[in-house]
Amino acid sequence: MNFIRHIDTQKKNNSACVATIGNFDGLHLGHQKIISKLKQKAQELQLPLTVLSFEPLPAEYFSPNPPTRIYPLRDKIRLLEQLGVNNFLCLKFDKAFANMPPEVFVKDILQDYLNVKHLAVGDDFKFGYNRGGDFAMLNDLGKHSGMTVVDTPTVEKEAQRVSSTRIRKALEQGDISLANSLLGYNYQLSGRVRHGEKRGRTINFPTLNLKLPENISPKRGVYAVRVHGLNDSIHTGVANLGNRPTVSGSRNRLEVHLFDFSDSVYGKYVCVELLEFIREEKRFENLDKLKEQILIDAEKAKTLIAKMT
Repeated sequence: MNFIRHIDTQKKNNSACVATIGNFDGLHLGHQKIISKLKQKAQELQLPLTVLSFEPLPAEYFSPNPPTRIYPLRDKIRLLEQLGVNNFLCLKFDKAFANMPPEVFVKDILQDYLNVKHLAVGDDFKFGYNRGGDFAMLNDLGKHSGMTVVDTPTVEKEAQRVSSTRIRKALEQGDISLANSLLGYNYQLSGRVRHGEKRGRTINFPTLNLKLPENISPKRGVYAVRVHGLNDSIHTGVANLGNRPTVSGSRNRLEVHLFDFSDSVYGKYVCVELLEFIREEKRFENLDKLKEQILIDAEKAKTLIAKMT
C-alpha cells in the first residue's frame, strides 16, 4: 500500500481511482463493508482503491477536548493495508485546509489530483469551509466530471448502528468483548519492542514495552492478551496499559508479560490483541505488593484465555 502525506494540487493526474473519504478510526465492520464494496468496484473498473483521510482528524483540530482515538495512525495504516487498500492519502488538516471552499476541494483534490471515478461517502458527509459541502453537492459536481457518488452502507449489531463512537465508548469502559464484536476482530495495538527501565526483571516479570500515544481509547489497566510477531507462534500473556503509577511513570505504555517466553526481542514489531479487561491500573506501596498483584493478574489471564480456546 502507498502511504501519501503530501500532494501537489498543481499537478494533473492522468491515472484514476475508486475512493472513499472519512476518519476510519477503528476499521470496524461498517468500514470493512465499505472497503469490500469498493474493492469490487475497483476490480470492475480495473482501478486502484484509495482511502482519503486527515491528520489530525477534523474533530481534533476544531475541538479543545476531542474524543479519544480507537487507533494510533500506525495501526490505521497497518489495518488498511490488510484490507487490501492500494493508496492511503492522509492529508494534513490545518487552517488552510479548514478554510478550503468545498468546490475547490472537489476540483483540486478529488477531480484533478485523484481523478476519482467512483466515490463512496456517508449521505450525511460534510466537507469544506463551514461544512458547506454535502452529498448532494458531490453528486451534482460528480455528474459533470464523470465521477459517480454513492452513499455508504449501514451495518447494525444488536439493533444498533456499528460506529466508532460505540467502539470508543466500549473501550473506555473496558468492555473489550463488545468492542471486538463491533470491530469484527480482536482489538489490537502494535509497535516495536523498546527498552524500558527493566524493573520487571527485578521481580521476575520481564515485559515487552510498547510506547503508545496518550489519546487512545482503551481503559487504563490490566488485560489478558495475545501477541503476534515474535516468531511463528502466537504467545499469551498479561499486560498493563497506562502510566505505571507504582514506579512514577509519566508516559503511556503497554507492558506485556508473556507466559513461558523469555527471549530477547528488542526491535521486533509486534501486534498485541486485548482479549479481556481484568482490573484498573492502580498504585501499589512497593514493588513487592506489585509482584503479588501481578501473580494474581497472571492467573486470571490464564484462566480467561483458557476459556477462549
